[in-house]
Amino acid sequence: IRLLTDLKNQGKEVVLVSSGAIAVGRKAMGIKERPNDMSVKQACAAVGQARLMMVYQKLFGEYNQVAAQVLMTKYTMINDISRKNAQNTFRELLQMGVIPIVNENDTVSTDEMEYGNFGDNDTLSATVAGIVDADLLIILSDIEGLYTANPATHPDATLIETVSEITDETYAIAGGAGSNMGTGGMYTKIKAAH
Repeated sequence: IRLLTDLKNQGKEVVLVSSGAIAVGRKAMGIKERPNDMSVKQACAAVGQARLMMVYQKLFGEYNQVAAQVLMTKYTMINDISRKNAQNTFRELLQMGVIPIVNENDTVSTDEMEYGNFGDNDTLSATVAGIVDADLLIILSDIEGLYTANPATHPDATLIETVSEITDETYAIAGGAGSNMGTGGMYTKIKAAH
């Protein structure tokens, strides 16, 4: 939060694409395992999104920043009128000095939870970067970067410092979905960069 505030104070426009609503909702409701039932996931998202925004509002408020929640669906991004409305909203929020916090609306849009190929937050962040005409997209992860193989199962895997071209081989070594908390994994980060 401090780093995002520092960037904003340097005159940069900042948009945060956040994940975690389902995980936060799971924790609040005492659900230890990732649920399989769609309605349970949606309920977790509804509880978690509210809690997540409360945390963001509090943390950004400590730095005298105003944060706004922007919930999007696949429809928002593929429908011309909805996409234009989203662009207008982002433009106004950024002109007002507000930091938009974006997540897919998991309570009504199940693409992320069901398919993981469009609605993951890596792809969402790339789409939002396009909507706001961003100069830079930074995707954070719980691992250092792209490895030659999965470091959890291949201890000899080495970090690839720079990927200058995304090829079929790049996708192949990126592997599948991520952790118990996320849906994307390195594959969707490569896809978003591409």
